[in-house]
Amino acid sequence: MKVKPQDADRFAAKPPANVVAVLVYGPDSGLVRQRIEKLTLSVVDDLADPFRLADISDSELKSDPARLADETAAISMLGGRRVVRLRGLGDGASKILAAFLENPLGDALIVAEGGELGPRSSLRLLFEEAENAAALPCYADDASTLGEVIRTRLGAAGLKAEPAALEYLMAHLGSDRGVTQNELEKLVLYMGASAKGETREVTLSDARDCIGDNAGSSLDEVIDAALGGELENLDTALARARAADTNAVLILNMLSRHLMQLHLAAAHLENGSDLGGAIRSFRPPLHFKRKDAVTRQMKSWNRRKLDRALALALEAETQCKTTGSPAEAICGQTLFRIAQAARPARR
Repeated sequence: MKVKPQDADRFAAKPPANVVAVLVYGPDSGLVRQRIEKLTLSVVDDLADPFRLADISDSELKSDPARLADETAAISMLGGRRVVRLRGLGDGASKILAAFLENPLGDALIVAEGGELGPRSSLRLLFEEAENAAALPCYADDASTLGEVIRTRLGAAGLKAEPAALEYLMAHLGSDRGVTQNELEKLVLYMGASAKGETREVTLSDARDCIGDNAGSSLDEVIDAALGGELENLDTALARARAADTNAVLILNMLSRHLMQLHLAAAHLENGSDLGGAIRSFRPPLHFKRKDAVTRQMKSWNRRKLDRALALALEAETQCKTTGSPAEAICGQTLFRIAQAARPARR
């Protein structure tokens, strides 16, 4: 069974009764851990219960394939359904899992952790095609899912972000669900407890004071170098982003957002606004350190060129999610194509 990304959280909270095994995979390691925990809690109450939980690594499974059936058929000493967690699986475990799914034993739920598996991965295809198993994708949050994550967590603490603060949070979070949740916890603690029934507003100043700006600054450097046609700076900025494990899909998502902002600002210019007014139209407001770079971009890019660049960015994001090709390579090629397109306009 192939689970759609938008249905993944609901599925993890309550997997169907006929599903005996779930593969949780994807580039967002924080989201992988979160959904594995949610699947486990759908069966057991205590994540540390040694009688109802079993852990098997990829190497242990390969050296002793029979252990999987032994663990799923085992009966908990204190009663209750069990969970068997398989860690760090790759395609090398496909045959073992295929044999088990053809003749499953016991009533335990198998929760398998995979990495960044492409569409042609034999392990991923096995779980997608089996009637009694499911593949649960974990991709970096896009604008809609990230916004919901932020609103839900803040809402649970009696908080609501003003529009500028929400846009700032969305621009500086999202590369990893675990990091996003940790940063939001920091913000909740920073804001302090709300009185029962009270909803307090998180301002842009609150968000900037609390949420780390390093990841956002790294992304800004990549995007500004690309749109400025600065090939050497782009190469350096990309290397820094990769060293920080910044997700390639997140970079492309942020690039698309910035291109749309530039497009709207260009429309303001065409409607009679001056350059300063167009720059002030950005949401969230640009950090003062970026204003010079974005001003140069406004002078170099017209709406027709921005349309082409946006099409490239959106196509690259789709390729990263569907083709199985290395996301970092797709992202890098796209950024350098855009940087090359920017260079003639700078002469």
